[in-house]
Amino acid sequence: MNEFLASSRDTWREGAAPARLPRELESIDRSAGPRERLDAWRERHRLRGERARTFFRESRNPERGLPVAHTRPALRFVGRLMRRRPGLFAGVLVFNALAAIAGLVVPRLLGDLVDDATTGRATLDAVDRILLGVAVLVVAQAALTFCARRSAALFGYDMLAHAREEVVDTVLRLPLSRVESASSGDLLTRITSDVNKMSVGVRWAMPHLLTSGVLVVLTLVALFWNSWFLALPILLSIAVLTFAVRGYLRDAGPGYITESGSYSTINSTLTETFEGARTVEALGLGERRRQQLADDIAVSAQAERYTLSLRNILFSFLDIAYQAPQVGVVLLGTWGYSQGWVTIGQITTASIYLQQLVGPMDRLIAVFDQLQVTLAATTRLLGIAEVPDDREPGGAMPAGTQLVGRDLRFAYREGHDVLHGVDLALRPGERLAVVGPSGSGKSTLGRLLAGINRPRTGEVTVGGADVMDLPLDVLRTEVCLVTQEHHVFVGTVRDNVVLAREQDADAAAVREALDAVGALDWVDRLPSGLDTMLGRGRTELTPAQAQQIALARLMVADPHTLVLDEATSLIDPRTARHLEGSMDALLTDRTVVAIAHRLHTAHDADRIAVVIDGRIAEIGSHTELLVADGEYARLWHTWRS
Repeated sequence: MNEFLASSRDTWREGAAPARLPRELESIDRSAGPRERLDAWRERHRLRGERARTFFRESRNPERGLPVAHTRPALRFVGRLMRRRPGLFAGVLVFNALAAIAGLVVPRLLGDLVDDATTGRATLDAVDRILLGVAVLVVAQAALTFCARRSAALFGYDMLAHAREEVVDTVLRLPLSRVESASSGDLLTRITSDVNKMSVGVRWAMPHLLTSGVLVVLTLVALFWNSWFLALPILLSIAVLTFAVRGYLRDAGPGYITESGSYSTINSTLTETFEGARTVEALGLGERRRQQLADDIAVSAQAERYTLSLRNILFSFLDIAYQAPQVGVVLLGTWGYSQGWVTIGQITTASIYLQQLVGPMDRLIAVFDQLQVTLAATTRLLGIAEVPDDREPGGAMPAGTQLVGRDLRFAYREGHDVLHGVDLALRPGERLAVVGPSGSGKSTLGRLLAGINRPRTGEVTVGGADVMDLPLDVLRTEVCLVTQEHHVFVGTVRDNVVLAREQDADAAAVREALDAVGALDWVDRLPSGLDTMLGRGRTELTPAQAQQIALARLMVADPHTLVLDEATSLIDPRTARHLEGSMDALLTDRTVVAIAHRLHTAHDADRIAVVIDGRIAEIGSHTELLVADGEYARLWHTWRS
């Protein structure tokens, strides 16, 4: 059994939560003999350990999800936040130190009063002076404590503001390809639950760590200054606390990381179930999805039970560490007084100091516990910054506007290429339509041309420079991808249109862009025109209107090459036809790659590329491809019929 417990402890030190066990091992046959039951316990633990270690490794650096940073970068991150406002940091320390000193003088005065009373030296005037001094010190301590808490609050909220800004900035810099591969539940958990946990740690735990730390250190100094002999019991308490807290800090961090990871899994399961509710209902998958959620909750419950057990063990040691010194002071004080080594006043002072020490030490331990949660959340947030980017910005800059793809191959799964050696050279200013059956690789080709994903082989160049070597802000002035997905941000119509060029886009440019995409008429009918607030809870737009805003945003961004991936799919055919006709005038001398299922887009293009099974089967004008009577001709006749 000792071997089993040691193995259990080692497993949890790796920070993993045990996964759900096979049903035959979820319960132990209590009618079996002790040896058989022990073997069953060991086997159950072995399986849990294997799954636990796998769970933790995957949560640290998953193949497709978001990784978790290590502790050292998280500590550097917190240190960097603390150094931002050295004045506030110094104020927290100074005010807490002064408040602690004021509070520590009172027990010493009371101890001297007890000694004077026991020796008969006390007079009414002396007692009055001491009581007056105590009253002044209490008032001073209250004022200094108020200043300390105010400084701590300002310091904490300032740190929190900077921390949130850095997290948001990091999230916005995530490579689009990696965001799409990560689970929505994981990203949602990190930017909600983990941010809240970090918020509590920065706003509450960090200031309390400073205040409680100052109080504990100064109280220990005062305790030894009063009598080193009576301070000996606190050494035993410190030894017990060091042993308990050290073991707790070693095991709790990985446990909290795993606990947070289990929340991501639960959110992912819930999100997938709700988003695919109709599919789940149609295929009768309700029971299977409920079982999956139950399994995820079981894993999360095991992780929470583990961190709870760590806290319970820690609190048991805390009770011993807090009570033992009080008994020790009484015993040592009685013996020391009989030997003439200490006075009753010193015993009284030591007892008061020990009572005062319990509060800040208890808060300090609570802070350590909260900091473990905060540190785990911070490592998950900083893990976002460790997401590997396919882009490697270099010094080369485009020397022209021609977009060329050579030997393009790409696979979403290893060994399963979606594109097979595609070569494509775009002529500056031409409109190229990319058509083909669903799943043929049209959208993947568009993403490679726009620099969203790096091809497995080959390269895409613009003006001779590899698009994956260009800084993102430079690339988006060269090539922009517009998909059928769109987003309207909270803000005015003008704010939503000028996002890419907030500094130099005036009202005339906004109106021109809206007119080009056929949106100016309905925008002018809005309550406040361009100043109408959009977004959730404000003026709601139809999908077609939202997509027109997104296209107007693109017009203002003014890249020389556009990749339109079914950009008009949510607009009705008449509006889409009008929109594409309006864009013709605006897109003169601009290269356009239009990926669409509607073949009237191909009819208007300069050239048409037909993609079949990841290869360009044909390329040419509408007339040329109809005369060739190949794949495009078959698609065209099928669409017309």
